Amino acid sequence: MKTRLILKPGQRGTKSLISKYGDDLVCVRYRYDPKTRQRLKTIELIIERKEWEPPPEKFSAETLVALKIEGYETELRKKVKEAGGIWKPDRRLWFVQYGKISGTILEKHIYRCIG
Repeated sequence: MKTRLILKPGQRGTKSLISKYGDDLVCVRYRYDPKTRQRLKTIELIIERKEWEPPPEKFSAETLVALKIEGYETELRKKVKEAGGIWKPDRRLWFVQYGKISGTILEKHIYRCIG
């Protein structure tokens, strides 16, 4: 099935669902099944709300971290350079401040914390 349209509450086509589900409505999706030749209207609902404390950050923004990026990963190397990363050939690692890569794909390549 292919999803072609996702509507947020308040957009055209969601009014009757808002009146039924209220603030628990997250989104409305229109999915299309080519085998059965049907359009399906699905909704995403909030079914539980609990207090939650986010975990503390692993590293502060200034912490220097090592990134292991293979030589063939040219796009990642380019992103590290743009973030101010420094290549250390003797260790075969990139070094960059955590705050400059936080929330990016580069975060998955952290090798270890330097301090």
